[in-house]
Amino acid sequence: MDIQHIGSTERASKIVKHNHTVYLCGQVASDPSEGIEGQTQSCLDKIDALLAEAGSSKDQMLSVTIYLRDMKDFAAMNVVWNAWLADCNKPARACVEARMARQELLVELTVTAAY
Repeated sequence: MDIQHIGSTERASKIVKHNHTVYLCGQVASDPSEGIEGQTQSCLDKIDALLAEAGSSKDQMLSVTIYLRDMKDFAAMNVVWNAWLADCNKPARACVEARMARQELLVELTVTAAY
């Protein structure tokens, strides 16, 4: 069984690859002082980079879970999300309201993709 861990720390790996599937750890904004649009775009940019590093792309995503600190941000987050996925295959998706690890974080995304 070949499992590849990329970007590991004492707590987690940024990327885990197994059986032609890529698992990304939760992605949060690089600059948590931004609003929901900026934080969402930051997460999506990081996902693009990690998927490329893993030999995949957003067009190969299988499922995404989006965690929002407050569902009042749902519509604004979706504007950025929809623009990012405009010309791609759409993954299965869930979006839930959740307490975040830090108060200033508004959104976090986890991704599973093929490669």
